[in-house]
Amino acid sequence: MKGSSIFYLVVFVLLFAACKPTDEEKARIRLNNAKFLLEKGDTVNAMLQLDSISLYPEAKYSANAAKNLAAEINFSLLQKKEVELDTLEAKIARLETSFDKEKTEYDRYVQYIHKKQNQQNALGRSFIKVHLDERGTLYLSSNYFGKSLLNHYALRIYDGDISAKTDSVPVGSPENHQSDFLDYKWEKVLYSGGKDNGVTEFIAANTDRNLKAVFIGRQQQFIVLATWDKDAVREALALSTLMKQKAALQKEIQVLQKKVPVQ
Repeated sequence: MKGSSIFYLVVFVLLFAACKPTDEEKARIRLNNAKFLLEKGDTVNAMLQLDSISLYPEAKYSANAAKNLAAEINFSLLQKKEVELDTLEAKIARLETSFDKEKTEYDRYVQYIHKKQNQQNALGRSFIKVHLDERGTLYLSSNYFGKSLLNHYALRIYDGDISAKTDSVPVGSPENHQSDFLDYKWEKVLYSGGKDNGVTEFIAANTDRNLKAVFIGRQQQFIVLATWDKDAVREALALSTLMKQKAALQKEIQVLQKKVPVQ
C-alpha cells in the first residue's frame, strides 16, 4: 500500500511538471502581448513586455524575436524624433531672425539680444529687458534711467485688475546694479533663477493689453510697456521653450541611436 502511494505521488509530480509552461511558452505570451499593445499604439508598455522576456533565459526563440521587434520599434521612434527635430529647428530658425547673436569675452554662452532691445534702442529710457542665451535660459531685468536714484528692488506689471510681481532683489546684491551717467542715474535689477515669479509668462500672455510697470523701491517709477518690449518678451519666451525642447529631443535621439543596430 505504501509503495503504491509513492508510485502515484511520483506520477502526479511528473504529470504536474509536464503540464507546467516552459520559459518559451511564457515568453511567447509576453511577445504576443507586446504585439497587441503595439497595434493599440501603446509603445511604452509594449517595450516593457519585450524587456520582461529576459526573465526567461531558456526562451531563445522568443528572446531573439523580441530583440528584433524592439529594434524595429526603436528605429521607428528614431525616425519620428528626427522629423520632430527638423520641425523644431525650422521654427527656431524663423524666431532667430528677430535676434542678434553676441558672445563677448565675459560670456560663457551665446547671448540672444532682441533687435528691438539692442543698445541703440535702450539708451535714455526706463524699460523691461529680456535676456536669453543659447541654452534657452531666460530672465528679465528692470532698467531705470532718471535724475535721482529709486533704489528699486522689485517690479510689478499690471493692467486693470490683473497683475504679476517679481520677487525682491535687495539693493547692493550682485543682481542689483547702480551707476551714474553724467547727471543721470542708472539702475538695473536682474530677476534670474525664477525671481521673475511668473512675470515673463504674464507679459507674454498679455501683449495685446496696455501693460504698465511700477519699479518698486525707496521711490517708485511708473511706465507703460512699449509694444516692441512686450513683443521681445513674447518672442524670447517662445524661442527659449523651443531651445529647451530641442535639447531634450537631441538627448532622446542619442539614446535611441545607441539602441538601433548599425545597418
